[in-house]
Order: sequence, then C-alpha cells, then structure tokens
Amino acid sequence: MPPPPAAPAFIAHARLPRWLLPPGWPSDARSPALAGIEIAHGRVTRLAPMLPGTAAAPGAWDVQGALVLPGFVDAHTHLDKAFILPRIGPVKPGLLGAIDAVIGDRAHWTHADLRERAERGLRWAWAAGTTHLRTHIDWWDPHTPPLAWQVIAELAAEWRGRVHLEQVAMIKLALFKDEAEARRLAQRVADTGPHALLGGFVHSSHWDPATLRRLVLAAQAVDLDLDLHVDEELNPDAQGLSFLAHLLREIGFAGRVVCGHNCALAAQPEAVAMATLDAVARAPITLVSLPITNLLLQDAVTDRTPRLRGLTLVKEARARGIPLLFASDNVQDPFCRAGSLDPLEAMQTAALVGQLDTPFDAWSDALCRRDWLLRTPLPRATLEGASADLVVFTAADIHAWPSRSAPRVVLRQGQPIAP
Repeated sequence: MPPPPAAPAFIAHARLPRWLLPPGWPSDARSPALAGIEIAHGRVTRLAPMLPGTAAAPGAWDVQGALVLPGFVDAHTHLDKAFILPRIGPVKPGLLGAIDAVIGDRAHWTHADLRERAERGLRWAWAAGTTHLRTHIDWWDPHTPPLAWQVIAELAAEWRGRVHLEQVAMIKLALFKDEAEARRLAQRVADTGPHALLGGFVHSSHWDPATLRRLVLAAQAVDLDLDLHVDEELNPDAQGLSFLAHLLREIGFAGRVVCGHNCALAAQPEAVAMATLDAVARAPITLVSLPITNLLLQDAVTDRTPRLRGLTLVKEARARGIPLLFASDNVQDPFCRAGSLDPLEAMQTAALVGQLDTPFDAWSDALCRRDWLLRTPLPRATLEGASADLVVFTAADIHAWPSRSAPRVVLRQGQPIAP
C-alpha cells in the first residue's frame, strides 16, 4: 500500500464494516463491495461502491482493500489512576485489593503527577485513533472535588478539537444518603460543564437501593447524564442493574445512563439474567464491557487458576438491541497491569473470550458508536457528512481482525497524524 498523501481527497478500495454501509450496498457472495471515500474540507462528502477492477483516479490514496473504521470512542477509562503500577507494592488479588492499593497511592497525586500521567494517556489514545474518551475520577470527599477533577477539566479544554474528553465523578454511594447532599453533589458536577457526568459504584458489598434512588433523582433534578460502575462482581444475588433499569422507567429518567462492567449477569441463573436484560432494553441504558480488567479481577484468588470469565452477556445484550461498547478501563495500575489506551486491545480480548463471530463486520461498532453515549442515539450509523476521522489498518486481514491491527494510519479531519 502506498503512503497516504498529506490530505487525500479520495480514498480508494476501502473495506468498510457492514454496519457502516448504507442500505442496498452491493456485495458478492462473501463480502460487501469496496468503497471509495470522498473527502473535502475535513469531512466525508460521499461514499460510493467501487466495482472489481475499477482503477483509482490519479491522486487518490488507494488502500488496496485495507480495513477502515471511524475514529474510536473509548467509553470507560481511569486516567487518574493510569500508570501508577510501578510505584505500587504487592496487591491483594481481586477488585477490593486493587481499591485498597489505589487508596494507599493517593499521597503521590499532586497536580504535576496527575497531569503527566493523564496527558500521557491522552497522547496514547490520540495515536491509537481515539476521538472520544471518557474517564472516571474517584471522588471521596463530600465537600471538596478531588484534584484530579480539576486536572481533567484543564486537559479537556486543552485537547478540545483533538480528543473529546469527558469526566465522570465516581462518587461513593454512601455520600448520596442525604437528599439535600445528593442534590448538592450533582449540582457541583453539573457546574463543571457539559462534558461532566455523575457516576458511582454500585456493588453488593454496600447495596443500598434507597441511596441509589437518591443518586438517580439528584441527576434528574439537575439534568445530568449518568455513568455508573454496576455489579462488578460474580455474585448471582447482585441487584444493581435490574433495580436501575426498572427505576429509570418508573421515574421517567430523561438522560442517557451508561452502566459499565455488569459482570454479575454471567453468574446469575439464565432466567434472572434474561429478565434483567429485557428490562435494560426498555430503559435508556448503554452497556459498556471491560473485558481486560474483568478477566484479571474476577474470580481472582492467590495461587489458583480462575474458573470464571467475568465477561458480561454481550451477545444476549446485542440480540435485544441494547447499545453495547467495549472499552479500555484501567491501564497499568493495580486494577490492570496491562493496557495502552488502545481500544483494539479490548476488542481483541472480547473477540476471543466472548467467541465473537465476524468481529469486524458485526462487532467493530462497539468501538465506534459515540452516539450510543448520547441521549438520542442515531437510528443508523453513517459516514457521509461526518468528520473524516478514520483509522486505516495497513496489515490486518478481514478474517482474522482484530489480529494484526496495530499497524495503522490515523486520519484526523482527513489528514494523517504523525505516527
């Protein structure tokens, strides 16, 4: 494949996923026709099939059948914790052990430390092809926002136009016990700006449905969207997701709610799990699966091989039309020793652990559908008219993707970025 021009006006012979192609797109017995992508003023102006044998026009960038996706959305990360692993000692296995290790590291969280680590993550995300990144920020003091909240707000402004950075206040559920205090916390988050969301950690170790109700009502009162860690455990009695799905319909919640993890679905009796997913399908909920971290943390016992996967029920969710995304989650911290802020790593793990068929055509939307984080998702994804933020996989094969997906050319508004 030839290198891209400085700003290609036309990309020839691109292999796009089926979910991104308009109705009626021609195909042969096995795959859709390759596409020609016309770009002007940094946007995709036209998409047209290229029939076999059609030569690329002079000056076009002929990618010769390379796989192409829109820019990625990494819907669940933790930039405040990223890259602290080298200074952490031994960590007890499992989720609660990782939480304890992070609490012990907070003494190092100066403005300079937080900024260096978070911006390193943003640079890695930018190079990977991510255009939209959402980070959760631990918030433990009811009266004072954490220093990381300020740092991320600064970076959101500085990176505007490159990576759309959202921040979620991951507040302890206990801080919402009082109705007035819950409303005050929600208002503090809302005052940060439209890129801020209210969050929390819903777990059976501190299950309190009345307090969760107050959290949701506080968000509704100040018109905030929600992004919650829910049922990050393999306890079959976990009730967070089911309770939340019914609560949202009961109160007529107008915002978008994102629920990350949802591991308990994989441990529950089939009828219980399916009933919960049926309720989620009727609510304004997007699910986010974090396969790398959940594989490391769930069913974790010292000197024992894990028996359970901890992956939420992604196939069953998609069968019900529930919006579902894969995301990076933690990167090189006590929760996850791996990671690089490249969403393709999450996709590769999910494809193997979840036994996903034809992942490029059927599942790559789980890395790209930014609208699934919005209050009104699009009825159908489209490339025409969108910003020409594209990722071209120069070595990948359609049948093995996401294997060999690391070598890539990233276009932002039609222009290749420096590798």
